[in-house]
Amino acid sequence: MADSRLFDINPEAAGEDARLASALREGSEEAYELLVARFQQPVYNLVYRLMTDPGDSYDVVQEVFLKVFRNIGTFRSQSSLKTWIYRIAVNEVHNYRRWFFRHRRQEVVLEDEGEGGKNFGDTVPDRGRSPYDYALDGEKRVMIEDALSRINPMFRAAVVLRDVEDLSYEEIADILDISLGTVKSRITRGRDAMRRQLEGRLEPEPQLQWDAAAG
Repeated sequence: MADSRLFDINPEAAGEDARLASALREGSEEAYELLVARFQQPVYNLVYRLMTDPGDSYDVVQEVFLKVFRNIGTFRSQSSLKTWIYRIAVNEVHNYRRWFFRHRRQEVVLEDEGEGGKNFGDTVPDRGRSPYDYALDGEKRVMIEDALSRINPMFRAAVVLRDVEDLSYEEIADILDISLGTVKSRITRGRDAMRRQLEGRLEPEPQLQWDAAAG
């Protein structure tokens, strides 16, 4: 298991996380609203990129926040609240993927009859544009997102957390519960897989963050 104490936590951010977590444990409705406002878009963006079928992202995000609410008592401020929530999100994507392959293909797909009902997806705004998004025009971004969706999910998670979310190796190790060496290996292999997917599709070769020299 990765030791979350390996990386420093900003004292001010840690204090804010602790206050929010404390209010959530006390059942503060305002704290719940603040948590959702602060994290629903980042969590949705992360889940969307990790899902095999992005159309199921809303359901997974809803489950992520349910687990955050239910398990906030286990948050001990050894990592940032963001890292803790991202760990839940990554695990939930993994659980959903595993469930999908075990059960979903055996079911008959029925059309959604819940018209007019409000669900979690109604409260999630359009995916926000990150610096990563602004760095690429629409056509290239589509190609890269498509290539990202085609690589091994294990490598995809590491690449997304590093090159899209811009997290440190230590934070990624904590989220994925793996060693630093394994983090670096998965990022390298994921970037190599991305290059293979993009060969001949982008001219010239894209100068993206997943260059191994980027660290």
